[in-house]
Amino acid sequence: MDADHAHATSRPVSVPLGATVTSAAGPAAQLGAIRSTGGPRPADPQRPGPQREPGAVRATGAPTDGGLQDRFGRVATDLRVSVVDKCNLRCTYCMPADGMPWLPQSQLMSTDEIRRIVRVAVQSLGAEELRLTGGEPLVRKDLEFIIAGIRADNPDLPISMTTNAVGLDRRAQALKDAGLTRVNVSLDTLHPETFAELTRRPHLDKVLAGLQAARAAGLGPIKINAVLLRGINDTEVVPLVDWAVSNGFEMRFIEDMPLDGDRSWSATNVIPARDIRAAIEQSFSLTADPRGRGAAPAERWEVRRHGETTLAGHVGIISSVTEPFCSACSRTRVTADGRIRSCLFSHEETDLLTALRDGADDEGLAQIWRDAMWTKPRAHGSDRVGLARPDFVQPERTMSAIGG
Repeated sequence: MDADHAHATSRPVSVPLGATVTSAAGPAAQLGAIRSTGGPRPADPQRPGPQREPGAVRATGAPTDGGLQDRFGRVATDLRVSVVDKCNLRCTYCMPADGMPWLPQSQLMSTDEIRRIVRVAVQSLGAEELRLTGGEPLVRKDLEFIIAGIRADNPDLPISMTTNAVGLDRRAQALKDAGLTRVNVSLDTLHPETFAELTRRPHLDKVLAGLQAARAAGLGPIKINAVLLRGINDTEVVPLVDWAVSNGFEMRFIEDMPLDGDRSWSATNVIPARDIRAAIEQSFSLTADPRGRGAAPAERWEVRRHGETTLAGHVGIISSVTEPFCSACSRTRVTADGRIRSCLFSHEETDLLTALRDGADDEGLAQIWRDAMWTKPRAHGSDRVGLARPDFVQPERTMSAIGG
């Protein structure tokens, strides 16, 4: 990276308005095309549901009714479902440059299977919000139908999606019409050269077009996720915040985590949350969000320009490495092949999809899920806290294969 690039101006870059957003007959109007296999399983006299006393527990200690509790008193209500492991970018902190094996189609959850699993999570286990992830969710051509089916089952469920926005310009309105609430967009830099270095693809213009379409479609509030890497994009903190608040987006910085495909992560390369806050405060005043953090992964701040009292916007910092928040975690994850991960860094997974395909009823699926979440580790895949500790072992799956 040359000096001119490293010290680029912090003047905000505006995302232009007025682009045409392609709209087609939304899948919500075509729900008859969704097969009934996503609906409740018919009663089977040969396979009665379990009869349990209210408040009972299994021998493992897991509850047999209610929501997704764990041994440490946490309750998971934030559902993350990966719809595909493939991605159209190759971000260095997520995937290797090449050689990534993709799941065969037969192992991926179908449209109806995703719909059913989400319904069980919401209606039987108390999930309160859904985030669709990948890989890159837009790789799935049936994404609008997935969302429309989920929306039909759960009219009031907040449905968000994490995306790199490549191709979103052509689908934003259709996704909104299907029932998508809002998007988080991954964007680590405003410089085309740095974007190509980080993602190994020259698609910054496509991301910006996708953002423009998302805003035009009303998929807000839009959050921008950036992973900061030392010596690559760590000089862009202020420019990114300035650009985000100028365009009505919420900027979120994420500490680099050991989930990369190249297995080259090092704690010494992490830009810690305290340094990110200090960088922002060079040009902005930060005030802790008065609403508090709750179980959210991001610590949120109100942003004001120096010398001004008007609120410019908000910024969030996700500090999984240096300021972990595991004690308040409320997330449960399902991979694209239908496996429950109780923790992002887990070494164990529970196969939900096979049970579904073998004919388990909704309560049977719910109990498998309760059992899996009951054994959720205290933090970072074990009962010891710390990603930088000497005995930490990186999960076998990369971030793209897990779902963020």
